[in-house]
Amino acid sequence: MHTPQSAFRALADPTRRDILVMLRGRDLSIGEVAENFDMTRAAVKKHLTVLSDGGLITTVTRGRERISSLNPEGIAPVCDWFAFFEGFWDTRLAALKDAIEKDTE
Repeated sequence: MHTPQSAFRALADPTRRDILVMLRGRDLSIGEVAENFDMTRAAVKKHLTVLSDGGLITTVTRGRERISSLNPEGIAPVCDWFAFFEGFWDTRLAALKDAIEKDTE
């Protein structure tokens, strides 16, 4: 089961965020991802594993290659977590707006 914690862990690293952006355009093999970074294929595979564990990507085997794809539904736990605080910010920002408008009257 993917949790918000595993998704946040995956998103915490800038390299993994870059990989997600790359996968937004198309499915990629480990080698294709590795071409974009100054690191070994093994290091890229570790990043892909963390993204997979976070539910943010899926990986399938095609012949000898493992192809990674973006899993847009995987970001749902993160969005849900942020949505929990939406009311908090709406209330605070509305109060700030009211205070600013009172000061300018």
